[in-house]
Amino acid sequence: MTITHEVAGTGPAVLLLHSSVCDRRMWDGQWDALREAGYRVVRCDFRGFGETPCADAPYSNLTDLEELLDELGIDRVSLVGASFGGNVAAQFAALRPERVHSLTLLCPGSSTHEPSAELVELGEREVDLVESGRLDEAVELMVDTWLGPDADEAAKAKVRLMQRHAYEVQLAPEEEIHPTEIEVDLRNAVAPALVFGGRHDVDDFRRIAADTAAVLPAGEYRELPWAGHLPALERPAEVAELLISHLAEVWKA
Repeated sequence: MTITHEVAGTGPAVLLLHSSVCDRRMWDGQWDALREAGYRVVRCDFRGFGETPCADAPYSNLTDLEELLDELGIDRVSLVGASFGGNVAAQFAALRPERVHSLTLLCPGSSTHEPSAELVELGEREVDLVESGRLDEAVELMVDTWLGPDADEAAKAKVRLMQRHAYEVQLAPEEEIHPTEIEVDLRNAVAPALVFGGRHDVDDFRRIAADTAAVLPAGEYRELPWAGHLPALERPAEVAELLISHLAEVWKA
């Protein structure tokens, strides 16, 4: 199975990986700018998000990404990942360092982070709302939690649309199949890595962003003073400029 994806432009390859409250549409605000800046831009939906259905057999997100790159004939790529997608990007860079030219991580997640009591409680509230069929309330909980103060009504509407769709897709199968975890050491991810954290993000993710930058051999951490957890939606044009600036540096090096 090949996960749903879009490709535009020509030039060095850039793959955009979405958050778990979104799908590939979260990159609408950066898509044209990256293409016009001279990149071959790819964005995809992980399984259970957007137009990619849930898995019906064991799978790995990392294997899915490698198969996607193979299908597109991309040997080396710059990965841009948000939250969950940032975690997948860092893991892939550690698993296949020869295929990753650079990393740009926006408020990345982590498979090894021990969640705080507050984050555990948030997850339990979400699960309770979803399992009791109160999807609208669950969606609003996610909008209120993950978008920072600069998010406008258009950003909130987009998250509502994507998160609601994800719930509906993920509730459809009779059996839930979780991805297979592949053990990786992030110290093997040697590509230049710029990691952004948001000052208004949940404390857990602020720590994860700083810790991830410290572990990555070529990692650099920057805090966005205006950002929550989804800066690509909160200030789309500014994030496009940040991405293009970092990509220009690493592709000319």
